[in-house]
Amino acid sequence: MKFNCELKKTIDDSYEIEIGRELYGALIDDLKGGLVGGVRKFAIVTDTNVRDLYAIKLHNMLTEAGYSSDIFVIPAGEKSKTRAMKEFVEDSMLQKGYRRDCCIIAVGGGVVSDLAGFTAGTYGRGVPFLIYSTTLLAAADASIGGKTAVDTPLATNLIGLFNQPKKVYIDIDAWKTLPERQIRSGLAETIKHACIGSVQLFNFLEDNIDNILICNDYACEYIARMNCEIKYKVVMLDERESGLREVLNLGHTVGRALETVSDYELLHGEAVAVGLAAEVRLGNLLGYISKQNADRVIALLAKAGLPVSVPVYVKKKDLLQKLYTDKKVRDGKLRFVFQKEIGEMMCFGENRYSKQIDEELIASVLEKL
Repeated sequence: MKFNCELKKTIDDSYEIEIGRELYGALIDDLKGGLVGGVRKFAIVTDTNVRDLYAIKLHNMLTEAGYSSDIFVIPAGEKSKTRAMKEFVEDSMLQKGYRRDCCIIAVGGGVVSDLAGFTAGTYGRGVPFLIYSTTLLAAADASIGGKTAVDTPLATNLIGLFNQPKKVYIDIDAWKTLPERQIRSGLAETIKHACIGSVQLFNFLEDNIDNILICNDYACEYIARMNCEIKYKVVMLDERESGLREVLNLGHTVGRALETVSDYELLHGEAVAVGLAAEVRLGNLLGYISKQNADRVIALLAKAGLPVSVPVYVKKKDLLQKLYTDKKVRDGKLRFVFQKEIGEMMCFGENRYSKQIDEELIASVLEKL
């Protein structure tokens, strides 16, 4: 005997990204307007760096507006993007009496957004969440696309799910409180977006790095909007990463491995910058990008104050081995995505944007970094 469970669904996961300054009031107004329905209880997930700067203020404003909220704090840094930290947030919420009638608000950068989004997707089998982004890196990357995950010692970003927020708030004023190193790190993802989708943005970055580093209003608004536009065009066509969305992994095959092997001494953007430098050099060898344009990419990364070579304390053998934990690996073979000159990506067949590369070739490129 067979019984057919037909469960066809049409789901609209659309959401708004608001770019501005001091957006706490906009968030409260959205809640009053029914953004998350009748939810009255909010779990604010943040980190030790952001708690005093932003989370407490939002908590107080929620209280003043008649809502209930608690702040759940994780240690700042990539090392907190783990199953253990997710468990800590979940257990803390349970102890505070949070059930399915709640909403999670991520206040912080990419680690907080990833962890909070993953938690929201599984807590009570799914509760709504919002992102209040406070870093350039998160504004360019984690705030858009709905990919949430944690890292493990064996792999990066392989334990997670797709979970779209109800809304994203990108507070540009928050960038002014970031250490310069964090601004530079965030620029790596912006440079990546220029490489994959916009000569115009690339040219703007070449001319305006200094303005971005001092958080010039116009320059920051421009790159925030362009980051959203470029990533949205990719995510809209391939939300679940069946092909095209792999292009957003540009520079990350080496970058993620290097970030881990360095024991997170390198910030995410710094490691991605080295990955981008490796990618354009490898791409030049394969004929996908001219030496002139490869040099332009490396020069822009350097102008942004980002590293373009593997640190001396990292063993190339360890880095090469770590590449095999990349999510693009198929049948034990390494795969890379490549930019086509500047502003486009290589396509290797119908809906295929990554290419298998021999370990020996990658090793030779890394050896020269």
